[in-house]
Amino acid sequence: DRLLKLWDKYNIKTTWFTPAHSAESFPNQIRKIVEKGHEIGLHGYTHEFVSTLSEQQQRDVLGKSIQVLTDIVGKKPRGWTAPAWSTSKETIKLLEEFGIEYDHSFMHHDSQPYYVPSPHLSTYTETDVSKPASHWMTPMSTLKPSSVVEIPANWHLDDWPPFQLSLSQPSTHGFVDTAVIERLWKEQFEFLYRECPEDGSFVFPISIHPQVSGKPQVILLHERLIEWINGHEGVEWVTMEKIVDEFKSGKLNGVTVEGGAEL
Repeated sequence: DRLLKLWDKYNIKTTWFTPAHSAESFPNQIRKIVEKGHEIGLHGYTHEFVSTLSEQQQRDVLGKSIQVLTDIVGKKPRGWTAPAWSTSKETIKLLEEFGIEYDHSFMHHDSQPYYVPSPHLSTYTETDVSKPASHWMTPMSTLKPSSVVEIPANWHLDDWPPFQLSLSQPSTHGFVDTAVIERLWKEQFEFLYRECPEDGSFVFPISIHPQVSGKPQVILLHERLIEWINGHEGVEWVTMEKIVDEFKSGKLNGVTVEGGAEL
């Protein structure tokens, strides 16, 4: 509720990646988000780490999650983000199979959209130390793009590690001064705004969690940050599906991810 009030205050529409279990268990809360005009995206069923699942389990979770969110929202979700950004080698193939247009889990770039390279269109050899070193000492083949648009993820634009106290996650802190993160986020934005491409466009996807950014001190951080960013000419706050539409239409150029060797 605090975040919805915050978005109303600044007339911002956002994207909420929602585990289907949360949607089924707390439908009234999810409907509040939908009624405010925000986008709902896929985020697993119980926030299970995709990298730990079999391909069939991944397919089952994706199918069930799409159905749950479609029933609540009234339309099929267009985007997906991996819980903890923990993807699998089947991720892109499955997103294409289920007709999901975009992802927010990979980090090939930090501020430009792009078409995610598909592991199934390239070859690479995983390191297997039980075999002679010559077995794995070979480059991967040329990267080829999938049909899935990537809105890049960025751990340094995520509220969880600095602000969430977890006794079981060494990467979390919980007591970081909000001024530290405010400065970090401002410095990232300041650099990208100064160094952005000739067309003047870049994306700045901040990933936040209601149980983290809903805390009083973090709400105040967001207010200060939004007002500071709004002081820059040309800023537009949009949902991720709007970014995808502008990228696909050519209004937002993005980048092409290159790499690999001709084998």
